[in-house]
Amino acid sequence: MRIPPSLLSTAAFVGGGLVAIVTAWVGVTVIENRSESVVRSRLLTEGITWAEVRASGLQVRLIGTAPNEAARFRVVNLAGSVVDSARVRDRLDVTPMRAIEAPRFSVEMLRNTDGISLIGLLPDATVVEGQATLADEVTALASGAPVSDMLETAAFPAPEGWDAALKFGTEALKLLPRSKISVAADKVSITAISDSDAQKRRLEGELAKIRPQGLEIAIDISAPRPVLTPFTLRFLKDAEGARFDACSADTDKARDKIMAAGTAAGIEGSIICTVGLGVPTPSWADATSAGIRAVAELGAGSITFSDADVTLLAEAGTPQATFDRVVGELQAALPPVFSLQSTLPPKPSAVQEGPAEFTARLAEDGQVQLRGRLTDDLLKSAVDSYAKARFGASKVYTATRFDPDLPDGWPVRVLAGLEALSELHDGTLTVRADTVEVAGVTGKPNGRARVAQILSDKLGQGKPFKVSVRYDEAFDPFAALPSPQECADNLNAVVTRTKISFAPGSAEIAGEAGATMDELAKILQNCPALKLEIAGHTDAQGSTEGNLALSQARAEAVLLSLQGRRAPVSGIVAKGYGEGVPVADNGSAEGREANRRIEFTLLDAGPARQKPADDAAEATQSPTDAPDFAADTSPSVAPTEITKRPKPRPARN
Repeated sequence: MRIPPSLLSTAAFVGGGLVAIVTAWVGVTVIENRSESVVRSRLLTEGITWAEVRASGLQVRLIGTAPNEAARFRVVNLAGSVVDSARVRDRLDVTPMRAIEAPRFSVEMLRNTDGISLIGLLPDATVVEGQATLADEVTALASGAPVSDMLETAAFPAPEGWDAALKFGTEALKLLPRSKISVAADKVSITAISDSDAQKRRLEGELAKIRPQGLEIAIDISAPRPVLTPFTLRFLKDAEGARFDACSADTDKARDKIMAAGTAAGIEGSIICTVGLGVPTPSWADATSAGIRAVAELGAGSITFSDADVTLLAEAGTPQATFDRVVGELQAALPPVFSLQSTLPPKPSAVQEGPAEFTARLAEDGQVQLRGRLTDDLLKSAVDSYAKARFGASKVYTATRFDPDLPDGWPVRVLAGLEALSELHDGTLTVRADTVEVAGVTGKPNGRARVAQILSDKLGQGKPFKVSVRYDEAFDPFAALPSPQECADNLNAVVTRTKISFAPGSAEIAGEAGATMDELAKILQNCPALKLEIAGHTDAQGSTEGNLALSQARAEAVLLSLQGRRAPVSGIVAKGYGEGVPVADNGSAEGREANRRIEFTLLDAGPARQKPADDAAEATQSPTDAPDFAADTSPSVAPTEITKRPKPRPARN
């Protein structure tokens, strides 16, 4: 059979076409695979994994989401560097720009005698209202001293609480001439130096008054050790017991040694002993401890250390042999730098004449009455002027008479006594030939020691005096500020009176406990910064692990509730004790109810506020900073003289 030529030509044409199509398809596939491969390899070499490469014919498509516009542009350029850029098709997306978060705004203010420095970042909203005002206030505060303004601003609104924090920080800067104050919207940190412990207490009280409600603050004010001039210690033991009129030490170790000697000699209760500068010798603690032991061996008497001068006064009636032995042993125990003067008064005669005397009475309203005998008009004028300078010109009434036969040293006794009386809130002064007596009430915790210092210093070595001064907290301007321990006690009193209740088996505080939480928050807002533990306790029902977790959750719920009420909680931690610290028997419903409780425990009480004992005391020598009168050096017969911690938590079972 013969195939027609037309059919053959048609078949040849179709076959050629098929061959061309296959050849073209194969070529395109090779080109696509090759383009895809070289572009992908190039991107992977540059560490780009987020872009996908797809070839379609001669086109090379780039697909994916670029982190930013620069990354997209870089990928397109890299693809165009290995294939014809005309073949590259950009199908890339770009991640949308997120809102820029506001920076953390803060200001650090440094103030000292060299000037004031401001460093930090302020929100744009305070450029006019804040920065300009702050700069103006600081410039006025500097009073001509250099002001270094290194503040910057950012175009963001002020965060919540910023204005109150900045105002508080600025007010604190005005109060503290040597300080560093760091201000943020949520916290203000203050580090400062005060001139004395009394100034430290005053500054802490003033800062507490102006603190904005809800603002977290951290205050660290340090007070340097005082310079004690003269360096004084006075110990006495009589029918009223053993006690210190004044106690000074140069180190904490020396203070502990002196206090231990005082306790061994019969002192009961707390002892106040000031650590300061100005000790005459490093052997101070050894010498004073030996003196305290000497008085204890005598059974009654007093010893006074005023710098290196030591005065030992035995009680009238002490056996001469005992007195000689004790004095000899004390003289051998004292380092050579000390000068000892010892006196054994004679027994009082059966009949005593009424002594010449000068008296001054300081009333509670500040009025002073001066009566009794003075040597002459010159002394009267000096006493009247001195009293008016100390108590106020309008508050002094003088009704004295002249006696030219008064004992030597009478002017010194009178003026020293008036200076000591000025340390009291109210009291009396009696000056006689054989002694100076000061009695009354003071609002200063160290008031009695201060009176003893003044009389000891002004009267001179061996001159007798008696101090009967009582501390009254009602007249102490700083006593109203609660101590950390008082704050913890107040918190526990609230939860004892009204328990914080929770839903059964839950850490959700019951609605009726809202008033209790409000009261707790109010107490914390009026307290200094506390390191406190909120302890959660449960009864013994349920598993031990479950109770432990529940008590932890309840303690944390109380902490969060206090924080929500804007109480300062930066130093407060929450801890659950489960069923491990019961206070009652878990076998009864009443016992289990008592065991389900919240407690507050002070973790760091800081320096305890010591209250002076209310006993009277006799004294003879001590430091002061008053006019320097000449001391009477004539011989004289001297009369007799010289914390609460948080309860430990029971171990958890």
